[in-house]
Amino acid sequence: MTVLDTAQEQAKKLGPGALIMVVGPSGAGKDTLIYGYKEQCEGDANIMFARRLITRPADAGSEPHEAVCHEDMSELIDQGRVALSWPAHGLTYALPECVDHHIAKGGIAIANGSRKALAEAVGKYEKLLVVHITAPIHVLAQRLSMRGRETTEDIEQRLRRADLSLPELPHLVEIQNTNDPQDGIKQLEQAITAFMR
Repeated sequence: MTVLDTAQEQAKKLGPGALIMVVGPSGAGKDTLIYGYKEQCEGDANIMFARRLITRPADAGSEPHEAVCHEDMSELIDQGRVALSWPAHGLTYALPECVDHHIAKGGIAIANGSRKALAEAVGKYEKLLVVHITAPIHVLAQRLSMRGRETTEDIEQRLRRADLSLPELPHLVEIQNTNDPQDGIKQLEQAITAFMR
């Protein structure tokens, strides 16, 4: 690919704003860091924190999200009325269309994403920062066991089998979320600030 081809390819991507996609395994503390940073950004209209669409009831005791039935989700995806979508854990997740509108106006959108959506995101957005929140397997297992669904040993085995690696990406920051959450929130803030300079 020539320099001209690369420039033309880049020009087709959505901008001038940016998507900050936060990814990482279950138990890494993605929501904790995202919501912690959101509190610091209160009142900043340039930063949007995406509320995900999920084919799961709204009262499922998890993150605040927009509950969508499977049929409606399929229709939204088929009509191109979501920013990104991906399957996980027998459910379908999507970022709402307003994310793209915000980015098109020059804003920054921050979303809890997935490794499964990275290839599509890289191809779609002019400015994409991927923040990988992670922790050692034994820490992830302890956090997940506190949810009471599986034993720590079962979870550790499942995590060891899982591929927690990421592909090579132009802009990737990793945060080991093992200390005080405030440390992770500060690292997230620093990563976003440095990327947007």
